Amino acid sequence: SNWTKIPPPLFKKVVIVLIDALRDDFVFGSKGKQFMPYTTQVVEKGTSYSFIAEAKPPTVTMPRIKALMTGSIPGFIDVIVNLNSPALLDDNLIWQAKTAGKRIIFYGDDTWVKLFPKHFVEYDGTTSFFVSDFTEVDDNVTRHLDRVLKREDWDLLILHYLGLDHIGHMTGPNSPLVGPKLHEMDNILKKIHISLLSKEEGSLPNLLVVCGDHGMSETGSHGGSSEGEVHTPLLFISSAFEKRRGPLTQPELVQQTDLASTLAVGLGLPISRNSVGNLILPVVGGKSMREQLRFVHLNGFQLSRLLQENTPAYEKDPGYEHFKIAEKSHGNWIKLYLEGNNSEIILSLGKKVLKQYLEALKTLSSSLSKQVAQYDMYSMMVGTVIIMEVLLLLLLSVPKALSSRAEFEVPLSPSLFSLLFYLMCLMLCAVHVIICTSAESLCYFCSMSWLTAVGVMMLISALMCSILSAIAKIFENSRLPPK
Repeated sequence: SNWTKIPPPLFKKVVIVLIDALRDDFVFGSKGKQFMPYTTQVVEKGTSYSFIAEAKPPTVTMPRIKALMTGSIPGFIDVIVNLNSPALLDDNLIWQAKTAGKRIIFYGDDTWVKLFPKHFVEYDGTTSFFVSDFTEVDDNVTRHLDRVLKREDWDLLILHYLGLDHIGHMTGPNSPLVGPKLHEMDNILKKIHISLLSKEEGSLPNLLVVCGDHGMSETGSHGGSSEGEVHTPLLFISSAFEKRRGPLTQPELVQQTDLASTLAVGLGLPISRNSVGNLILPVVGGKSMREQLRFVHLNGFQLSRLLQENTPAYEKDPGYEHFKIAEKSHGNWIKLYLEGNNSEIILSLGKKVLKQYLEALKTLSSSLSKQVAQYDMYSMMVGTVIIMEVLLLLLLSVPKALSSRAEFEVPLSPSLFSLLFYLMCLMLCAVHVIICTSAESLCYFCSMSWLTAVGVMMLISALMCSILSAIAKIFENSRLPPK
């Protein structure tokens, strides 16, 4: 009956340490073993869960922070916005935490301060543009640590370190400066982890999250989609987890967008409205089967609602169908649970329902991610062709316009009565019909009336004929003998 209520938080305090440009092999590879001994020990033998988080391009800081905190996939326009980040208006984890009365402290890259103005009870932003600064940019973050870790007046602490990213830009990932910087980060993580463990007093456990916003390529840059740029480590460290047993396996691949929904459940907050992320189940794996099913159901309900808002035929989506089947099985499990049935049947049924939910979440997330990352290529190409044609026509006309006679003549009338114009119109209209009848996805240009579409085709044809006329006239004038 209480499934719509937000479950209570699983962790008392959460510390997020975001190390800019932290590649997965910096933690899980040979560099991690050599320069991050404490973190490696926690990963291999401690109470932790390790993952490789995949970031979607563009792999630059602002879109990645947006993905981590909203669970949504930013577009390429965010590359431009990255230069001067405006306040983030989408539903996000920081806003939800502030609304719930959580006290948030932030130190690090000032992009966070711009994205979340008036959200932090205390903050100190450092600029990311001085890429030659490898030490001060991180010392400005660390200098607050001792004082903050002793205090009890905060619930969420976010630290964004920039030094590693600056080293990558200046000297690359194989630079001798990378090792000492990773060792510095390891000591900081050790200090935070020991402090969080010492503050636990029988109530809720604390959680330390270590992640990167993006990685770096073999040249030290980022922004693209190479493996080094998109694969970042994601560590959850807490006394709530069981100690790792057995041999160390390759960390599982998750999406960077999964962090927002996982932290929302961990902090007892609603999952962000536009999140396409899945709950990372091992983080809540220590809870009872009833609680686990409740968490994945909340995540599934949020994703299915997002699908309903964005897809007219959402009922036919395989993810939505799987979710409804899982929901029905969940209802049957609850009936058995409330009857007091504690046999092996209820345990195996619970595992089956959990598996159904996880498959539904995966399919729903995949459907939503495809929609978000889908671009209307045909409409974009038509717009680009018109812009390029106008630009070329202007460039051809500029020399005449700037001459002593100041002529600016666009040879439009001969173009409109030429055979080429009509042939081009027919050809473009045929292409338009073929694309719009075969395209499965929604296309803005195809949704226009046929009269408007014919008008656009005529404009493209007229501009092309005018360009050809202008070029022909230039050649004719060059052949004339000089006066």
